[in-house]
Amino acid sequence: MELSDYRNQLDQIDGQLVALFKQRMETVKQVADYKREHNTPVLAAGREREILYRVTGLCGEELQEYTKILYSTLLELSRDYQEDRLSAGESKLCREILAAAESSGRFPGRAVVACQGMEGAYSQLACDKMFALPQIMYFGRFDGVFRAVENGMCRYGILPIENSSAGSVTEVYDLMEKYNCKIVRSLKLKIEHCLLAGPGVKLADVKEVVAHEQALNQCSEFLKSSGVKFTVFSNNAAAAQYVSQSGRTDVAAIASANCADLYNLRVLSDRVSNSDHNYTRFICISRNLEIYEGANKITFVASASHRPGSLYSLIAKFATRGLNICKLESRPIPGKDFEFRFYFDVEASVGSKDTQTVLSQLEKEEFFTFLGAYQEVF
Repeated sequence: MELSDYRNQLDQIDGQLVALFKQRMETVKQVADYKREHNTPVLAAGREREILYRVTGLCGEELQEYTKILYSTLLELSRDYQEDRLSAGESKLCREILAAAESSGRFPGRAVVACQGMEGAYSQLACDKMFALPQIMYFGRFDGVFRAVENGMCRYGILPIENSSAGSVTEVYDLMEKYNCKIVRSLKLKIEHCLLAGPGVKLADVKEVVAHEQALNQCSEFLKSSGVKFTVFSNNAAAAQYVSQSGRTDVAAIASANCADLYNLRVLSDRVSNSDHNYTRFICISRNLEIYEGANKITFVASASHRPGSLYSLIAKFATRGLNICKLESRPIPGKDFEFRFYFDVEASVGSKDTQTVLSQLEKEEFFTFLGAYQEVF
């Protein structure tokens, strides 16, 4: 036989498989309707285990693992289809999301905004890029920003969430768990670290460098090659202010070039970052669910149950609908050994029926929190 003959055989088999798949899913739909009528849960773990045991025993030892993968996927699709039927038109979350999208309109240019740090901090630069006319209130710590938003002192807050080279800002992720705030916008800001020192100071004079921990990490190669001592500050602008006020000629700060003008410093070097491709992603949070025009990304947190394939089950809900998960971040659950919650960033519009279906399904999970739908700008 020729290769084309084998391919023809496969085409015929595929036709039979598709017909049987349609027949199976029609029966699954009837099962879903029965479960709706009798208020029965979708997942029947014992039943699925029996199916996997039976079908893997029918195929022979060589194909057992392949059959297990095939039927695990098929059972996942069946559960998903049942949940689709059971959740249709019943999601409180989707009603709230659509109401927020309808009422929010365009992103405001004028607002009172909380930022961590002080004038010259990267959070301030991010704020000025997000808002045309912000009134900024500064706080020493990230939790101060969350508290200011939660208690209504500021309508919005700006926070760094991840850096392209240093990774996620885990403290902010943990505070998202603690405070009831929503993400309404995000921004990718190019970070251009400079080494700043007082007037007349030369690079060879510098024995100590001060900066925020993230900035020190992002400039670690320069620091290592220079052999200087380094000291952690609460933020880069505070480090620049310290250098300006100290009068010392042996200390420099890592901060933005903007801080040089603000604190009467000079730029010793503008090439201290480990990478020229250094970006920090900032999020803008609000106390209320606000969804503005152009929102094309959603963020939520969910926990996967302690069973094999549970995380895959969460991911498959998006994969089967062609929705791209652009970030997946795990954080330990306090008080539970080796159990995790997962933060998802998904490229999706809340106006999409597929997105609404998945969110309706996730709303029924043991732990699920919708954190916002928003646009990411540059």
